[in-house]
Amino acid sequence: MTGYYLIIGISMLVSWFVSSRLKSKFEYYSNVHLRNGLSGKEVAEKMLRDNGINDVQVISVPGQLTDHYNPADKTVNLSEGVYMQRNAAAAAVAAHECGHAVQHAVGYSMLQLRSKLVPIVSISSNLMQFVIMGGIVLMAMSGNKIVLLVGVIMFALTTLFAFITLPVEYDASNRAMKWLKDTGTVTSEEFVGVKDSLTWAARTYLVAAIGSLAQLLYFASLLMGGRRD
Repeated sequence: MTGYYLIIGISMLVSWFVSSRLKSKFEYYSNVHLRNGLSGKEVAEKMLRDNGINDVQVISVPGQLTDHYNPADKTVNLSEGVYMQRNAAAAAVAAHECGHAVQHAVGYSMLQLRSKLVPIVSISSNLMQFVIMGGIVLMAMSGNKIVLLVGVIMFALTTLFAFITLPVEYDASNRAMKWLKDTGTVTSEEFVGVKDSLTWAARTYLVAAIGSLAQLLYFASLLMGGRRD
């Protein structure tokens, strides 16, 4: 299992670095105040209106970086630090979450696929570690690989979900940046902060997907009779 722990260690280190950079970027661009004086809530509402979306509500939720779009109840949920703030970081986050609302409205295929996988992935993510570890023990004791195979399939589903998430997140950011720039909602100087913030946010998803793939390949190598150390 040395190889597994090495993969986990490297993944955690890279994830920590990217998360730290993301946090520092948002703190920095939180000090770049918008000339138009719009809050995150107002930016979100304006982007929704400009895209002809009138049935989505913008609400505030507690926490930091807890921002998300909920397609079930059609709400753009903005964290307290984004909802009322009037800076480049808040504008970036608000517009990004509205990018998901636009995806939903236009029937963006990757978002639809991701939504369909949520129930299955939710079950798999809760059980796969137990199934995989049990499968490894069973394989070592009796040579039976069936349980491990089930675990690897479950892990493969979560890895697939992570990679499907990538185009969904990147597309939402691209929609956000295009709208912010085309409408002049942010100045050219403010747009630099928006782009930098969203770029680092996207990298957190990329790191998670690569880390998941690395773990999947390790468990698959065990299943195919590779080294177990």
